[in-house]
Amino acid sequence: MPFSRRRFLRHSALATTTLIAAPAVFRSGAFGAENPIVVGSLHDQSGPIAASGTPMVYALQLAVDEINAGGGLLGRPLKVIHYDTQSNIQMYSQFAQQLAVKDKVDVVHGGITSASREAVRPTFDRFKVLYFYNVLYEGGVCDRNTFCTGTTPAQTVEKLVPSAMKKAGKKAYIIAADYNYGQITAKWMTKYVKDNGGEVLSTDFFPLDVTNFGTTISKIQAAKPDLILSALVGGNHTAFYRQWTSAGMKGKIPIASTTFGLVNEPTTLDAAESDSILGAYGYFEELTTPASKSFVEKIKKAHPDSPYVSELAACTYEGVMLWAAGVKKAASIDRMKVIAALEDGIAFDGPSGKVSLDKPTHHTTRNAFLAEVKDRKWSVLESYSDVKPADTASVCDLVKNPNDTKQYIINL
Repeated sequence: MPFSRRRFLRHSALATTTLIAAPAVFRSGAFGAENPIVVGSLHDQSGPIAASGTPMVYALQLAVDEINAGGGLLGRPLKVIHYDTQSNIQMYSQFAQQLAVKDKVDVVHGGITSASREAVRPTFDRFKVLYFYNVLYEGGVCDRNTFCTGTTPAQTVEKLVPSAMKKAGKKAYIIAADYNYGQITAKWMTKYVKDNGGEVLSTDFFPLDVTNFGTTISKIQAAKPDLILSALVGGNHTAFYRQWTSAGMKGKIPIASTTFGLVNEPTTLDAAESDSILGAYGYFEELTTPASKSFVEKIKKAHPDSPYVSELAACTYEGVMLWAAGVKKAASIDRMKVIAALEDGIAFDGPSGKVSLDKPTHHTTRNAFLAEVKDRKWSVLESYSDVKPADTASVCDLVKNPNDTKQYIINL
């Protein structure tokens, strides 16, 4: 049968997809014939969110390598099966089922957007696979099978908004990604603006594939706010900051963001485009503590091309270490025994400082930091110790309701 150009392209595309989807198994050390403990990894290393996902993979690999160098867990090595989810929700759903059913992993660390988390969380609940979501998000997940190690709005947005208002003024304009993270974070921004005596002039939402913000910039110019609050997400939305500067608006209306920097914006943008933007996270690469400096040095030594090491990478490393501490305390890899151990006062001193798991919410009490971009780097302005996930605690109590599996929309 003649091999037409169309058939050639179709077969080439299938081959490429197979190569991208194939699991990557990281080194597990010299443990002889010991049966490994299998860790699943679902992170974007291609597509618009790759600059966030790649350092998360590096951080997970670092944690696993350190655990294996210390003798593994329960005398067994850790083996990682990783899938590049390609910034594609369909890939998340496909690979989550593969990790649970075919690969039979013992735990999964993964997901970046809240949409990706909600695509995989029911699968891991159904197949009884312990799941760690190591990303800042909008709060409200209440699921005994899930641990959320990143910051929530009560830990960071509550610090960011009043600081930005004090600097700029009380009239805010909100721009956010059009999915659950952006929509819910915009509500928190509105709450904190009003709590601090301000008003929100308008709120605009944008799908993740939007790259043209000209109309919105014109609307902002007409509204004349004192401050822009941004919860834009991903590489495509970075275009807003370039277009804002091109329109001659940089420096005229300050910007504070809950997401700026997570896709390497301070480095990829010119200083003129990124300087003076405020952000609040549970970790910044620029922290000067010994634990933080060591963490960054190890990742960049192993991966000199690594993008910015953000909260996402730090929380991934800390999430793996918290899970490992739970396995050690349980003296078992049994899911329910590990969950019980994790609920029993587990803490870890990581690159962001002390991180402790909160039993009723399965979230973390952790430090938070306020920073400003200066010459393409973050300059840390304030530190806040042991901040609790108060937003999620207002709707979630897994001690009273251990069978809960919902994400609550917190009533503001």
